[in-house]
Amino acid sequence: MSAGNTSGRDRTGWRVAVLGGGAWGTALALAMLRAGHDVRLYARDEETVSAIRRGENPRYLPGIAIETGIAATSDIGMALTDADCALAVAPAQALRAMLTTAKPHMPKGISLVLCAKGIERDTGALLSAIVGEILPETPVSALSGPSFAADVARGLPTAVVVAARDDALAAELAARFSAQNLRCYSSDDLIGVEIGGALKNVFAIAAGAVTGAGLGASAQAAMVTRGFVELRRIGASFGAKPETLMGLSGLGDLLLTCSSAQSRNFAYGLAVGQGKPLSGLPLAEGVPTAGIAARIATERDIDAPIIAAVSAVLDGTITIRQAVTALMTRPLKTESGINCKLP
Repeated sequence: MSAGNTSGRDRTGWRVAVLGGGAWGTALALAMLRAGHDVRLYARDEETVSAIRRGENPRYLPGIAIETGIAATSDIGMALTDADCALAVAPAQALRAMLTTAKPHMPKGISLVLCAKGIERDTGALLSAIVGEILPETPVSALSGPSFAADVARGLPTAVVVAARDDALAAELAARFSAQNLRCYSSDDLIGVEIGGALKNVFAIAAGAVTGAGLGASAQAAMVTRGFVELRRIGASFGAKPETLMGLSGLGDLLLTCSSAQSRNFAYGLAVGQGKPLSGLPLAEGVPTAGIAARIATERDIDAPIIAAVSAVLDGTITIRQAVTALMTRPLKTESGINCKLP
């Protein structure tokens, strides 16, 4: 199965539209350029467009040179013209609006790759479901895994996974996107990849908050480990494959984002734990995801105390120390670990 809208063109590289000019969008544009593709990057902000044309993006990737060859534009129609593939890099809560804007310009047969991680706050919809509503004829996939934008932009070795319900589509996209320092694996478990990417942000906030509150490395390790069990439980309720959640887009991404302030979600949690002002911090997708994930767990009768605690801390209902005390005084039970039977 062909993944793109080749429109009769016979060329090695695709025409790739990157929809989003933030750190991750710019990094992926560079990755696509290095993989041999013709790249057009759409950004709403004219200042960002001008900066990329000058060979920089100081607002989002300070100190990193942007290679020539990326055609930056604030016209989404121009970015999508004759595109074979589009990478949707808008934040999860802005995806619906961006796709609605893009819809009149989407070439027939184009493949849309979701590159944000989250669950829509108002509806509880996974991002692929939003695509299904707005662009029902568009093949959808997701790119996820342990990757910092700055690392990808610098060309440092990174491994990710590309998932689609059609395994042939996933395999073609993975092959097309792979380059010298970007290794792409393929998966047919789209839902599992989406769930892993969305929920790891919530646990990264928890890990950051524990660290910021000075509760120690042991508490942080316990938080991450038990958080992974909750991720497995919720993933299983959506039909995610266990091996997907044990892979790059689940456990791999969780370990990365829960261990470094380079992660926006960990940094946000760190500020929460330290009691610092939160205004002006970079967007942390785990903030809106925490509340909807807690609601999903309640509606599906899934035991997810860490997710519930993160949601309550972010709502201001309890403090981080109260949350940890509540978690530590829960009734004792046999450990529910990696090989447990999950609901």
